[in-house]
Amino acid sequence: MKQHKKHEEIARPSLGNYGRNEWAILGTDCGKIKQLANQLCEAFSSKWKIAYVDADHKEANDGQSAIRNPQSAIQFTDKIEYNRLDFLGKPESYQFRPMFNEMDLVLVNGNHFAAKRQVVVIDPKKEDSLKRKLDRLTDVQLILLTDTSLPPYGFLKESLSHFDKIPVFQLADFQSIKTFFDKKMQASIAPLNGLVLAGGKSRRMGTDKSVLHYHNKPQRDVMVEVLEKICRCTHLSCRPEQAGELVYTHDVLPDTFLGLGPMGAILSALRHAPDSAWLVVACDLPLLNEEALRYLAEHRDPSAIATAYRSPESGFPEPLVAIWEPKSYSVLLQFLAQGYSCPRKTLINSPVHVIDAPNPDWLMNVNTPDEVDVALRKLGVEGF
Repeated sequence: MKQHKKHEEIARPSLGNYGRNEWAILGTDCGKIKQLANQLCEAFSSKWKIAYVDADHKEANDGQSAIRNPQSAIQFTDKIEYNRLDFLGKPESYQFRPMFNEMDLVLVNGNHFAAKRQVVVIDPKKEDSLKRKLDRLTDVQLILLTDTSLPPYGFLKESLSHFDKIPVFQLADFQSIKTFFDKKMQASIAPLNGLVLAGGKSRRMGTDKSVLHYHNKPQRDVMVEVLEKICRCTHLSCRPEQAGELVYTHDVLPDTFLGLGPMGAILSALRHAPDSAWLVVACDLPLLNEEALRYLAEHRDPSAIATAYRSPESGFPEPLVAIWEPKSYSVLLQFLAQGYSCPRKTLINSPVHVIDAPNPDWLMNVNTPDEVDVALRKLGVEGF
């Protein structure tokens, strides 16, 4: 008998307790852990957004850590140089993940909290403490020695089946640690998929914009062919009723967020592959070419929620010639929950990397027959 499933399974992002790229440091005293975390923050904060998770080692109600107004469930304080949010209750991972969504690296004091990956410090003073935390060692990827004369513990070798493959450095050798994390950060950059938007109803044009022949073939085919040269894989976004026709010639990705226009298409792509970044292009940009999209990809900032061209007309980010990072999924859903279905509004009000196009004509938007004539003249084409 076929097992009944009450809820439909969907692709889940590869998340830990706090985010995609989280590391617990454990095995030594909290002071050394915080010192290493501070060094990593100093080394990488100019390029990546980094968070640190720790416990308060002071008394719980010393007047500094407690909420000043005990009647407030949440208290926000503008501290001039930084902002502070105090709240009652202890969040679970489902609450932590949205809080840390925009972080590229989360460092965790593993003496107090667990994380997806671990750095184990061999410190004889904390051997017994580490032995009690073996259940947290789910993916140890680095071992650090406080004393080179002392080998890693025998119980650690027995607990880690891949022990011989784990790199071992001195805790004092920060350059090697920095190089290790630099490689891990580069490896954490999401692969790039392509998405061509062909689901619009083209009301102003009066005919389907995606099938206009500016380059001797349907514009949607032109865009797919260009993205296939840049991206790992490319999909044609469409409305569900279009999929039956297009599936024979394209790798289609029908909208699963319906009635939302381009925002629904972007969300549908992120739902389909939430650990991928998506290079999204519209079909009404006939002067957009491989050079333009390679330039965008080369200037990508994976630490932002998106990398987008600046519209030469409005000065705002252009959401339909943009790379949407995996972290944008949660942000788009938050805007949708607040009643906004405009991807441009999301970009304007979020940490986005905006670049200027070397050739503004790349971003010429064509929505009417008169604009078609202008585009054809720029392309040196007489007409359809």
